[in-house]
Amino acid sequence: MKFLKWLVIVVVVLVLAFFLFGKSYLTEQTKKNSPEKTATYDKNGMDLSVKYSSPFKKDRVIFGELVPYDLVWRTGANEPTTFTTATNISVGGKSLPAGSYSLWTIPGKETWSFIFNSEIPEWGVTILSGGKETTRNPETDVVEISVPVQQLSQTIESLSIDFDEAQQLYLSLAWDKTKVSVPINK
Repeated sequence: MKFLKWLVIVVVVLVLAFFLFGKSYLTEQTKKNSPEKTATYDKNGMDLSVKYSSPFKKDRVIFGELVPYDLVWRTGANEPTTFTTATNISVGGKSLPAGSYSLWTIPGKETWSFIFNSEIPEWGVTILSGGKETTRNPETDVVEISVPVQQLSQTIESLSIDFDEAQQLYLSLAWDKTKVSVPINK
């Protein structure tokens, strides 16, 4: 009985130690391989930002293998990608109120869906699934739009999310030889 009591105490101490020290160490280690990046846009009455972790290609086939087609992806590595707008905007013709959102995608061969969700979970995937299942709650999706895939001639080595502006402002994601862009208006 004494042994069982000590065993429970040791297990509880180890679990607490992991959550107090190990979790921050693991987070630090993963960010070495997928550094945090932020893209901002502050013009034309809009104040936008995207914060994400940028994994590298490393000679892997990205879309269709590492990132499967037709499944929800947390869009980057580590914590979910976040999109923040200080003003009400239109994304792909749909209204998106001012606020912060988790940004999820469903990559496809010819089109992608972009999903702006009002909840921002801590990590974005379940540990038990090995990262294959997201923690996104579909009931809190605010906007979902589909956009066509653009094939690039040059390989983009690390995931890049940025704002592109020509005649139209776009939120663009590029990685490997794939680029997708979402139109944004005030």
